[in-house]
Formats: sequence, structure tokens, C-alpha cells
Amino acid sequence: AADSFNCKAFFVEVGLSSKSNVQLPSVFGILVQDTSGFIEEEELKLFLKNIRDSARALTDVETKALAAQADGDGDGKIGVDEFQALVKS
Repeated sequence: AADSFNCKAFFVEVGLSSKSNVQLPSVFGILVQDTSGFIEEEELKLFLKNIRDSARALTDVETKALAAQADGDGDGKIGVDEFQALVKS
């Protein structure tokens, strides 16, 4: 349902939370859709669909909440270290 996304529950459900820090950069690479090396807001919106084809796009509210939670340095993009910290939190 819209605006119901819980990233911690999702990471457990799809098995990301049990991945090692050596494995997570590969997952991160799937989520980065351009050559920037960062997950940016438009890529974050499609986060679920990139992990599970049958999933929906995140709503604007969910995207902003996830970005705020993951973007530790406040630069508007999520780097691999921030992604790993989010998954392991």
C-alpha cells in the first residue's frame, strides 16, 4: 500500500540485512542507474522495483523519508557506505 514502506522490514524480507559488507556493494551497483556512483532521488524512487520486479515505485513521501534516513552527510545522494549503514541499521 502507498506510504507503507518500512525499509528495515523490507531488507529482512529480501535477505539484504543478512548480506555481508563485501556483498552489499554489488547490490548497491544494481540500484545506481547511471554512472554517478550514487543513488539519487529518482533512482531511490524505483528502489523496490530494482530489487523485486513485482514491487511498486515508492511514493514521493516514502522516497523523501528513505533519502533522509540514508543520506548521512546530507548531500542529497546515497553513497555505498551510507547504503551499507542503512541496510545494517
